[in-house]
Amino acid sequence: MSDFDSNPFADPELVNPFQDPSVTQARQAAPPGLEEYNPFSDAKPAPAGVAAKTASPTIHTQPAIMKPTEEPPAYTQPQGQEQSSGAAAELLRRQEELERKAAELDRREREMQSLSASGGRKNNWPPLPEKFPVGPCFYHDITVDIPVEYQKTVKSMYYLWMCHTGTLLANVVGCLAWFCVSPTHGSDFGLSILWFLLFTPCSFVCWYRPVYGAFRSDSSFRFFIFFFVYICQFGVYVLQCIGISGWGACGWITALMGLNQNLPVGIIMILIASLFTSLAVMSLIMFKKVHTLYRTTGASFEKAQQEFATGVMSNKTVQTAAANAASRAAQGSFKQ
Repeated sequence: MSDFDSNPFADPELVNPFQDPSVTQARQAAPPGLEEYNPFSDAKPAPAGVAAKTASPTIHTQPAIMKPTEEPPAYTQPQGQEQSSGAAAELLRRQEELERKAAELDRREREMQSLSASGGRKNNWPPLPEKFPVGPCFYHDITVDIPVEYQKTVKSMYYLWMCHTGTLLANVVGCLAWFCVSPTHGSDFGLSILWFLLFTPCSFVCWYRPVYGAFRSDSSFRFFIFFFVYICQFGVYVLQCIGISGWGACGWITALMGLNQNLPVGIIMILIASLFTSLAVMSLIMFKKVHTLYRTTGASFEKAQQEFATGVMSNKTVQTAAANAASRAAQGSFKQ
């Protein structure tokens, strides 16, 4: 059967070339693992005749630690967007200011129309009865005359003037009580009446009306009148707080003196001294507030000088006096 299985066309003397003893010896001399060589691996090939060592797996004994979750950074707008948003906010603020001024002008126009329809402005302060022999001397309406942004300040000044008047009246009562306890202090009672009758109208005319007119017409000259007079008013408040005996003020010195003579009278005088102290503090606060608003209105000393010169030259009395002086000077020169 082996004869039938063999190739009848093969050369009986031709053998397999790979079974040649020299080829077989060369194959056995080749380094082991050449067929399994991977050129992309980092492992170095083992030298010939040395068996490749298998790396033992590394055992990690440290437990796994999870990193804490980090919050994403806060979102910040780019610089260009911040500038654009700031410009938009500034435009909105200016638009609101213009709308407020337009509303204020519209309101004033309606008020002027209503006043002209009713026959013009009529003095309404002080509010006196119609049958009183003396009528009101001033027109006083904060909601009509004063711009909206300054109305709160002017109202505060008006309330401060009312507290000033009430404190002077209380001072008269305190000096009267002290005079009843100690008849030697009659001069204090008389001076307290004088201060009430003098300072009440003078304070309204000399520092409240100037600040009222300054905010009404944005007058630098009126602002400077107010500042000068109100500094003097603050000095008067300080003297009244001190309460020197014989000056007609229930201050701290006279209150302690009255407390030694009579307890109820001393308590009344201490309350009045506290009112004078509160007036001094509030006047200083309002002075600073008005000065801050004055700096924002654009008023200045140069404008005050111009307003004073314009007011003096436009005054009819001054014009008449100047004309009379010029005519007399001309007549004297002609006679010579």
